[in-house]
Order: sequence, then C-alpha cells, then structure tokens
Amino acid sequence: QVQVVESGGGLVQPGGSLRLSCAASGSIFNAMAWYRQAPGKQRELVARMTRGGMTDYTDAVKGRFTISKDNAKNTVYLQMNSLKPEDTAVYYCNAVSILGVNHWGQGTQVTVSS
Repeated sequence: QVQVVESGGGLVQPGGSLRLSCAASGSIFNAMAWYRQAPGKQRELVARMTRGGMTDYTDAVKGRFTISKDNAKNTVYLQMNSLKPEDTAVYYCNAVSILGVNHWGQGTQVTVSS
C-alpha cells in the first residue's frame, strides 16, 4: 500500500525559511513533486524531481526554493527560503509510481505572515 506523508509546515514571517519533508513508501516512484493550493486558486506545481535527479520549478519560486531527495529514505524535501506572503498555501506532496499512478499526501499548511 502506497503512503505519502508530508511534514514541516507552519507559520513563518516574510523573509523566513521552512523545510518541508515528504516520505513515500510502498512503491518505486518515477518522480516526486510539491504542489500548492492557495485559497480560491487552483493547485499548482511548485517543484519536481525525477528518479534520475532532474528538477524543475515554477518561475515564482526559482532561486528561493530547492527540492532535494534522500534515496535511502525515499524522502523528498523542499527547502523554502525568502518566503513571501504569496507563498501561503497548503502544500501537497505528489509521488508518481512506476505504473504512472499519482499518489498524494494529506497536505501541510504554510503561512507566511508578520
């Protein structure tokens, strides 16, 4: 059974940093990614990393966010620096299995506010 579990959200002031973690188990995954959804907006891709280590980011976070992974732990991280109020959203981890099935975590709230 596939499980995807996020952690690390919280409240941070503008300019601050947070690191999100996502542990996936129960399959081999071709890619893992972070999405976010702000109130009243559609869910959007934030950052993605393939099994081979290729990454891509949405323009709004380039230079501020970094996605990385620990293969031994099947865990992906999202280091978020220079956070802005517009980064406030629920962040979701997505893991795509080798069968092409999308698996989602439950989401973790990130709030950037003074």
